[in-house]
Amino acid sequence: MKFETSKYSKLLEYKKIEFPYGTFYTTRHFVISELNEGIHVDYNLVSDLISAFSEEIKKGLRIGYIANRINSYSFEPQLWLDFNNEYDFLVASAVVSYNDFSYLNSSLEKHFFKKSLKRCHSLDEAIEWMMTLDEFQKTIKRNR
Repeated sequence: MKFETSKYSKLLEYKKIEFPYGTFYTTRHFVISELNEGIHVDYNLVSDLISAFSEEIKKGLRIGYIANRINSYSFEPQLWLDFNNEYDFLVASAVVSYNDFSYLNSSLEKHFFKKSLKRCHSLDEAIEWMMTLDEFQKTIKRNR
């Protein structure tokens, strides 16, 4: 399920950002990625994303990341190690898998990511889990 067709697109305030390799939705607490079919996520692509969000990173923003894998693409798992060593703005990550192969890949990635990485079977599950994280509870409760 794409984010824009989910119930959360009507419940959460978000900004849509389109890149040649996929679409990103930024909310107050997390970013959702929906990458294009067949792309390869490597260090150059991740560097491009970091540059695009550099102002938020400089402000000390702490966010979650949800990879909504609606399409099939390849990902270098060791990027999590590089990312962890260079940046510290991610609180946690969730990977939404829609098939067994994607789920197995996310299991491999889980070994490389130093923080919490939850493997999910639906976008709703990923968003609901992200919103229960302790780091976000104070601001979520305050906004209700």
